[in-house]
Amino acid sequence: MSAPVGSRAGAFDLEDAPSIDGLRACVHCGICLPQCPTYRVLGEEMDSPRGRIYLMRAAAEGRVALTPGLARHLDLCLGCRACETACPSGVPFGQLLEAARGQLERRGVRAPETNHRLLRRLLHWFPHPGRLAPLARALRFYQRSGLQSIARRLGLLGPFGHAKDLDALLPPLPAASPDLASLIPAVGRRRGRVGLLLGCVQRAFYPDVNRDTAHLLAAAGYDVVVPPDQGCCGALHLHAGRLGEFRRLAAGIVEAFPDDLDAIVVNAAGCGSALKEYGHWLGDGATAFAAKARDISEVLAASQLRFREVDQTATYHDACHLAHGQRIRSEPRELLRRIPGLSLVELQDSDLCCGSAGVYNVLEPEIADELGRRKAERIAETGARIAVAANPGCLMQIDRHCRARGVDIEVLHPVSLLARALEGP
Repeated sequence: MSAPVGSRAGAFDLEDAPSIDGLRACVHCGICLPQCPTYRVLGEEMDSPRGRIYLMRAAAEGRVALTPGLARHLDLCLGCRACETACPSGVPFGQLLEAARGQLERRGVRAPETNHRLLRRLLHWFPHPGRLAPLARALRFYQRSGLQSIARRLGLLGPFGHAKDLDALLPPLPAASPDLASLIPAVGRRRGRVGLLLGCVQRAFYPDVNRDTAHLLAAAGYDVVVPPDQGCCGALHLHAGRLGEFRRLAAGIVEAFPDDLDAIVVNAAGCGSALKEYGHWLGDGATAFAAKARDISEVLAASQLRFREVDQTATYHDACHLAHGQRIRSEPRELLRRIPGLSLVELQDSDLCCGSAGVYNVLEPEIADELGRRKAERIAETGARIAVAANPGCLMQIDRHCRARGVDIEVLHPVSLLARALEGP
């Protein structure tokens, strides 16, 4: 709902203003600082959760204006929400950040150091399956024709920095990307009826993850409904503060899924975190839908699936919006430990952001590359041959930086490894 003309909450207007109670919940203890990726890289107070909350509160109380400098400190945040996990006071940092970014976006307050033009281009393509599908087909030809190998060998993308970054992140694309059936029936005893969110990047670049997710759910006894007209969940728009676009996309997702489902299953951490907060941003009409959102690991952890032996060593990276946004840590590990023969080695700093953070690794490549380097080094220390992560952006970022450092490792989504080990056809 729009605020009345002339109404203000300090420098903010009242339309989606950051909660003053949420801002004032911060007691400035500093426990969050060591958990913050940007603070660990930059060492600057204003680029820590405490510093950013100080800035947002000062704006809410009218002590500072909304300036490009303030916007820059918020732009540099990855939105990983590790500070929420560390915070003893329950500060809802993610919602505060998204609300503040929404205010800056609507008011046109932008930091010149941030490439907003590139952000608009990325948001034009990546969150829209109808636009991303033909792009994925072109990229598939680019890879399979040998053009990618030639471009990399000759350094043809060197003068085009962002194109080079995107090319480095591109995973090997499958030869074909067949659509899933709109209904995949349960195998054996029926446990329920669930919907499957396909995602955007997942659908285009990791279609095998969606296929394996549906296969595992059916094997666990669920009828799997896959609405063919589902669009983007709006997660990237939400994180960028484009709240109007986010609400339109979210309303489309709510409309696309039937009401008789026991759960809406998601296999991308960022999408799942966004769905679970639909009630906060869309109001009561989306609360029941949000309550049904489940990460795939939550659903499969309660199943009786049986797995064959996989004699391999793996390590697990906690995707930020799974560990911090949804507070899901034990379920993926529990599932992986059910695979006979699989040795799961804990990863140091497993819940420190890898630097992907949606499109952050393209917009802020220096910080993202440093975080990616650190993540690859921690993974190499484990001696594992498989690195597991439950978000497509993490898969791309980790694979890129492991390859760049010669770390010989296979990077997989948990469902890919589970499907590989599943007993039966």
